[in-house]
Amino acid sequence: MSEAFAFTPANKALAEKIIARYPAGRQASAVLPLLDLAQRQVGGWLPRAAMDYVAETLSMAPIRIYEVATFYSMFNLKPVGRNLLQVCRTTPCWLRGADKLTETCRRKLGIGLKETTADGNFTLVEVECLGGCVNAPVIQINDDFYEDLDPAKLEAILDKLAHGQKPTPGSQTGRQGSAPVGGPSTLLGKD
Repeated sequence: MSEAFAFTPANKALAEKIIARYPAGRQASAVLPLLDLAQRQVGGWLPRAAMDYVAETLSMAPIRIYEVATFYSMFNLKPVGRNLLQVCRTTPCWLRGADKLTETCRRKLGIGLKETTADGNFTLVEVECLGGCVNAPVIQINDDFYEDLDPAKLEAILDKLAHGQKPTPGSQTGRQGSAPVGGPSTLLGKD
């Protein structure tokens, strides 16, 4: 990435639409969607030039942008692989086997946490709460959530991604929504 950054014409138009959603004097409220837009344009991470551009676009001090970008785990301050693997580590996922998912990724991909495979295909990180506690354990890969995982199911997902295929997101056990494991067990009768 060079020292310069500017939104593409399409992203500039989108940024203007996003900023227009906020009342006059409150354009700084567009900081999260504009940082996300910049990160997507760059390819999954936010170089300082992109953060400075967003600061200028929103008439904000650059330090305010840096504070936001370093606070939220959804922003990456260094390049990541084409598939960003985010393993949830919060208590429900941990109790249901998140450690095994992290170990599966390490073993299968040959990388540690915050590392990227040599081919640039995968980056592995752990995050706090992806919000899918009822279908734990959960892993987010780019924008998709994969739920009800175990090591074998995760390996199958990684294999598909390695071959350029898109695995089906959602529950990997066929569970619908947040239904209980094994299906409903109460209120089944008329009594």
